[in-house]
Amino acid sequence: MAEAQFDIKYVAHLARISLTPDEEKKLSAQLGNILGYIEKLKELDVSNVEPTAHAVPMVNVTRADAIQNSLPHNEAMRNAPKQANGLFIVPKIVE
Repeated sequence: MAEAQFDIKYVAHLARISLTPDEEKKLSAQLGNILGYIEKLKELDVSNVEPTAHAVPMVNVTRADAIQNSLPHNEAMRNAPKQANGLFIVPKIVE
């Protein structure tokens, strides 16, 4: 296990969680193991490895875009509980 170079109470504060002393010990050991594994990975020579965005090739699985008739404006506005000048009126969510 790598030496703990972190303050588990500070990490818990950032995560907005409260921990009991037993949980602090357990999580501290687990985080130490994770950091130790990361240090071990840093020893690997990756100079000949090309950077990738994904570990496996990705393909686009979405449907192709196709032009379709849209809902007429007056029909869409019929469903609006509140409207003004041809626009939907919605509650303010940001103050």
